[in-house]
Amino acid sequence: MTQAISRALISVSDKTGIVDFARELTQMGIEVLSTGGTARMLMEEKIGVIEVADYTGFPEMLDGRVKTLHPKIHGGILGRRDNPDDIAKMQEHGIDGIDLVCVNLYPFAATVAKQGCTVEDAIENIDIGGPTMVRAAAKNWKYVAILTDAADYQAVIDEIKATGGLSDKTRFNLARKAFSHTAQYDGMISNYLTSLDDEKLSGEPQLNDFPQQFNQSWIKVQDLRYGENPHQKAAFYRDVYPVSGSLSNYVQKQGKELSYNNIADADAAWEAVKAFDMPACVIVKHANPCGVAQAADTLTAYRLAFATDTTSAFGGIIAFNREVDKATAEQICANQFMEVLMAPSFTADALAVVSAKKNVRVLEVPLYEGANRFELKRVGGGLLLQTPDKHILQKDAVKVVSQRQPTEQEWQDLFFLWKVAQFVKSNAVVFGKNGQTYGIGAGQMSRVDSTRIAARKAGEAKLDLNGACAASDAFFPFRDGVDVIAEQGIKAIIHPGGSIRDEEVFQAADEHGIAMVLTGVRHFRH
Repeated sequence: MTQAISRALISVSDKTGIVDFARELTQMGIEVLSTGGTARMLMEEKIGVIEVADYTGFPEMLDGRVKTLHPKIHGGILGRRDNPDDIAKMQEHGIDGIDLVCVNLYPFAATVAKQGCTVEDAIENIDIGGPTMVRAAAKNWKYVAILTDAADYQAVIDEIKATGGLSDKTRFNLARKAFSHTAQYDGMISNYLTSLDDEKLSGEPQLNDFPQQFNQSWIKVQDLRYGENPHQKAAFYRDVYPVSGSLSNYVQKQGKELSYNNIADADAAWEAVKAFDMPACVIVKHANPCGVAQAADTLTAYRLAFATDTTSAFGGIIAFNREVDKATAEQICANQFMEVLMAPSFTADALAVVSAKKNVRVLEVPLYEGANRFELKRVGGGLLLQTPDKHILQKDAVKVVSQRQPTEQEWQDLFFLWKVAQFVKSNAVVFGKNGQTYGIGAGQMSRVDSTRIAARKAGEAKLDLNGACAASDAFFPFRDGVDVIAEQGIKAIIHPGGSIRDEEVFQAADEHGIAMVLTGVRHFRH
């Protein structure tokens, strides 16, 4: 059923596109009511509007806190057009129906994000009348259209022009979008207020890291064919305001739909490759890097990363932190089967090369710094929250505990491998040199087993570990891991330290002539 639009109410904080929208409405003969700054702006643009204060006969008051909280407004929004009692009451009190409400809310999120925002500033930017109108219009969706997003303005105008009104489907979709909008808005307010230290409730506040109640909103991007396994259902959601440079900002250039596992592994690869300053390539399989390298260009970086573990790279996710060119694309397509290829950009020639592999999912993701505010892990009946592991190791923060000092090349390799270890599932041990991983031991219950796996991987790849370096994401609980490393000819190790047997571990390093560097920082990844 199409509902005609005779009267609209416009009251917006974000005035993007509102002048053109209001002009189109008035040109179709629709009466427009408006408030405060919105009304003044429209009048300046020679658009005929009626101020709400004139319409209700009651002035705006309390510094604008009371503008639309009036029976003529809410009766006009909430009145049911097919209910005789509602119609009679509206006529008795001179209330006309309002058929379209266009409202967006005070910029609470932008306000509290500003440096120096006080509790008083935050409170004044909690909208009251706006959410009330939004919810009222959304509740009465059968008769009233509610617009909360400027992106919907043109489609609404086009439908009114084409049909003389708005369909049930359009009004219902706008209503559920509106309820989602107010839910997300109230969630932000709750997160902020429950983060406040209640010993300081005026002026610039003291904010706790974690709110007492955590509210989060996501928007569904797509249903997925299945989850980790075919018997599980799954969908992909993105943040309402995704962090710049995060995976959810991807543009898919070609290939099949992304699967649950594709997205999870692509995120692991993207977060890892973003950590490097030089051109880098990260190949991920089952959420773990199986090859990482940095070099002067993407082609060299890929060749080195692939050489780490050509077997595990089969069906992997390949990520670059630089534009991919034709030569790199040709080498990848000649070398291996892949599920996903991702980079900040691709040359036209590179995309032409990869197009021959029509099922390969090619993603462009903007390369910006930034991380989610929290990392979330669901547990039975609850949720674990933590801040992201974005620690950047500085050379002046580390400590050499061995008799031998690292060489300059070893320093470079130790820092490279430490960065790689941060993205490998614990227990993690990584071997390599000259900006290339030589062996990666991941996800073992015993650290010495991870060490043996890294050594075996290097052997299978025929990569000579003599003079190489090693990184461990946590301390060595016993000297056995150092002994295994020494057997490979490795000459420098970086790890956090902190074991009750540290001295025993340090002694083992000295016995083998290994330079040992402590970070004092652990990188568990579960």
